[in-house]
Amino acid sequence: MTKAGFQTLNIIEEITRLDGSKYKEIGNLLHNGQAEYAVEEKMIQEVRILKLNIPHSNNVQQYEKYVNEHFEIPAEIAIDHYQEWERTPEVEQLVQQILIENKVS
Repeated sequence: MTKAGFQTLNIIEEITRLDGSKYKEIGNLLHNGQAEYAVEEKMIQEVRILKLNIPHSNNVQQYEKYVNEHFEIPAEIAIDHYQEWERTPEVEQLVQQILIENKVS
């Protein structure tokens, strides 16, 4: 697995886990492609893009930094497992602010 370089985040997705629960993620087209592949391989149930080209706000930049520092992001679409980016309570608040900024509930 080749690690992708620094990832700029610019879309909001809704991910449906295998158990049917859903969460929203701030991602990009690489992440979305991996999630689409994960659906095909039955690692997750569904992924939907909710908003494209979100503004690169201070909150998005902070979340980008967190994701890039804490997770190994593969450069390939064909991943061997789907990794949910786990969030601390502080980071969860950051994501909630990004959703509010972008009027995504």
